[in-house]
Amino acid sequence: MSESVNLPALGESVTEGTVTRWLKNVGDHVEVDEPLLEVSTDKVDTEIPSPIAGIIEAILVQEDETVEVGTPLVTIGDGSAAAAPTAAPVAEAQVAAPAPVAAPVAEAPAYVAPVAAPVAEAPAYVAPVEAPVAAPAPVAPAYVAPAYVAPVAAPVAAPAPVSAPVAAPVAAPAPVAAPVAAPAPAAAPAAEPVSRGSHAGTSGYVTPIVRKLANEAGVDLSTVSGTGVGGRIRKEDIESAKATASAATAAPAAPAVEVSPLRGTTVPMSRLRKVVAERAVISMQSSAQLTTVVEVDVTRVAILRDKVKGAFQSKTGNKLSFLPFFALAAAEALQANPIINATIDGDSIVYPSQENISIAVDTERGLLTPVVRNAGELDLAGFAAQIADLAQRTRDNKLKPDELSGGTFTLTNTGSRGALFDTPVVFLPQSAILGTGVVYKKPIVVTTDGLDSIAIRSTVFLALSYDHRIIDGADASRFLVMMKQRLEAGAFEANLGI
Repeated sequence: MSESVNLPALGESVTEGTVTRWLKNVGDHVEVDEPLLEVSTDKVDTEIPSPIAGIIEAILVQEDETVEVGTPLVTIGDGSAAAAPTAAPVAEAQVAAPAPVAAPVAEAPAYVAPVAAPVAEAPAYVAPVEAPVAAPAPVAPAYVAPAYVAPVAAPVAAPAPVSAPVAAPVAAPAPVAAPVAAPAPAAAPAAEPVSRGSHAGTSGYVTPIVRKLANEAGVDLSTVSGTGVGGRIRKEDIESAKATASAATAAPAAPAVEVSPLRGTTVPMSRLRKVVAERAVISMQSSAQLTTVVEVDVTRVAILRDKVKGAFQSKTGNKLSFLPFFALAAAEALQANPIINATIDGDSIVYPSQENISIAVDTERGLLTPVVRNAGELDLAGFAAQIADLAQRTRDNKLKPDELSGGTFTLTNTGSRGALFDTPVVFLPQSAILGTGVVYKKPIVVTTDGLDSIAIRSTVFLALSYDHRIIDGADASRFLVMMKQRLEAGAFEANLGI
């Protein structure tokens, strides 16, 4: 008995999906809840688990094929459907075979007889193989070497009796001994300047003062070429050698460039990339977008974060980054400036009753934006927990499609890769997106008791892109200035949630 597995509903607004990869093949056994295939939608890429256990009997939808929700994808049974057709041919073969079997059996001995002949001749072929193996006799000259050494010793003991023919071959090894002894005299000149301490290699005479400077600077005199009269090494030569060595030591090694395997290739766009591209173009063509930027002094936030991050992680299990501070300040500013959180519906402006902040997450598949719901009710611990959970499940491809929908405002942390700021794109139906840059230290003017001074402060750029159809520059500025004041005050002790 077989049963079909259909494409399930993957979200409220999802009507179709594309099969990106089959994880099982025909004939494979599958358990309940074991992944069958991967499906891509305009919301998320996800795995489809098997609702039943059994044998894969037929795959009905091929990879890269797009089908609607409810379409049969695969049939799963107990394997009987696949086994039945196989049993029939086997039975027929067994029934038909007995009649002709007797004849071939009788002829078998006649066929075996010729086989015996080659077997009998095999020893004749083996004999030549043993002959080369037994031929070590010609190799014996290697062992006669000692017999050759003896004549060499004989001329040394009794040079006079040696005959002319013998002296000729003995004379050849004699020159070999001379070059071997030659390096001994060569070593003496090399050691002589070092032992006397008056010369550096061949550079000339070195005065005691120059030698002292070289020792203090760690300069090897043998590597210095003198520029003085007669090649004499001067103080300037030591200083130049020291500067050269310092520059070579200080020069950092160039980082190795890892060449991407995609270089020089052409690959098709994934379904997710196609959807993002289409939505980006539609948003840019359907809305009037611009960006406003402010710079914020977050020194007090940085001090508080350094002070409590150890206790925060031990009590919550999550690291305290700057992002929860930005998210909390944004949620408060959205409550006071609801136009930034609004959407357009025809000729109407819709003001949502809650702040659902989409968090941009960079993955191998592309940029996804899971939603932190009811953000206006969260503290720093709540933001840190939800952001960490959503980001991890997004990268592990374990999000539910509905977790990617319903956002009213987006927060993208472009500073996580070192960028100062950017001009992010607003994706409809939302009307605004906030980009947070990297937090870095720099000297700025600070005013204390009416007096200006230069101080090293931690700063960040906040960039708000928005739809100018309903949001004016003044609205954007009010929102950003409110965030700026909240962050620069740094009074988040009551919002830690620990």
